[in-house]
Amino acid sequence: MPFRIRTLALSAVALPFALALSACGDKKAEGTGPSGEPVANVAPPAGKAWTDIVSKTDEGGYRMGNPDAPIKLVEYGALSCSHCAEFAKESNEKLQGDYIASGRVSYELRYFMLNAFDVPASLLATCGTTEAVIPLSEQFWAWQPNMFNNLQAAGDAKLQQAAALPANQRLQAIAQLAGMTDFFAARGISRDQGAACLADTAKADVLAKQTETASTKYNVSGTPTFFINDASVGTADWATLEGKLKAAGAR
Repeated sequence: MPFRIRTLALSAVALPFALALSACGDKKAEGTGPSGEPVANVAPPAGKAWTDIVSKTDEGGYRMGNPDAPIKLVEYGALSCSHCAEFAKESNEKLQGDYIASGRVSYELRYFMLNAFDVPASLLATCGTTEAVIPLSEQFWAWQPNMFNNLQAAGDAKLQQAAALPANQRLQAIAQLAGMTDFFAARGISRDQGAACLADTAKADVLAKQTETASTKYNVSGTPTFFINDASVGTADWATLEGKLKAAGAR
């Protein structure tokens, strides 16, 4: 993310809640992660695929796959994070088509607010059905460079005007400038539906509190940060993380 836009996101576009000062991809891979014997495939319910099964977790994340999978992968990710976008691109086919589909691994996405732009993006990504959240997030990551271009074109003055709006209008204005409203409208989140979600300051507060909990309780200071069976393995590219999944038994 360009430094100028990042700085503005954390200062001039002030929001009615605190955000942790974190970074995208600022941590090295840490720890070896759990190790275990190879685990067998688990058949999905009749007429279903494990990748079709998505549920919201008690931690506020969105889990895809077998809820009782012996290997549980959690990603703390930010929709504005370029490293998260790279991971999604590299991992999608193998992670979902092999590991999750086999029932051996579940994948949970927990949103982490790096900056003010993550808030409207996360509100819109979670504005529809639970099953749509992870696919919408993956599509947003692929589209992400357009957001940065739109924000750069909008300029500081318009962003500061958005920051001066009442709290229940502020996020909608930021989303409009970033092109998020059009992006999600083209994918089933109507403008009226999106506007209602963006005006939900209580849910925005929840996202901020979840980020604070991740920082203080789980020592998450950058994205993407991964956990395998509750053990932090830090930030890793797909090749490194796949090795850790195999070491945990997905082999």
